[in-house]
Amino acid sequence: MNNQKFKHIIDEHLEIFKNISEEDWNYKSSENKWSKKEILGHLCDSAINNIRRFVVTQYKENVNIVYDQDFWVKAQNYQQINHEEIIQLWKFLNYQIANVIENIPTETLQKTVDVSKTEKHIVTLEFVINDYIPHLLHHLEGIKK
Repeated sequence: MNNQKFKHIIDEHLEIFKNISEEDWNYKSSENKWSKKEILGHLCDSAINNIRRFVVTQYKENVNIVYDQDFWVKAQNYQQINHEEIIQLWKFLNYQIANVIENIPTETLQKTVDVSKTEKHIVTLEFVINDYIPHLLHHLEGIKK
C-alpha cells in the first residue's frame, strides 16, 4: 500500500464530507439499508478490526480476526451520533492504519491471518493490507452518492 496515496484518499474524502448535509448523512432509504453515517461507521469498524489484524499477525499467525459488520454498526449506534464525530473517528483510525502499515517490516508481510466467519480462510498480511483500500473506496463511493 502506498502510504502517500492512502493519506491522499483520506484527506480528499474529508473535503468531500464537508459538502454533505446533515440531512444526507442521516437519510436511510429503508430500515435495512445503512445511512451515510452508518456506512462511515462501518468503515470505522473495519479500520478497528484491520488495525488488529495488521498488528496481531506480525507476532501471532493464523488468529481468526473477523467481525459481524451489521451487529457492529447496530451496537455502535452510529445513526444517533453526530456525523462530525464519526468523521473524526474515521480520520484518526485511518491515519493510524497508515502509521502501522508504514512500520510493518517487509519480512512479516507473508505471515498469515484467518479472516473467515465459518471455514478457515487464511490469507497473508500483505493481502489484507492490499485489500483494505478497495474495500474503503467501495464504501466511500456509496457515501458520495
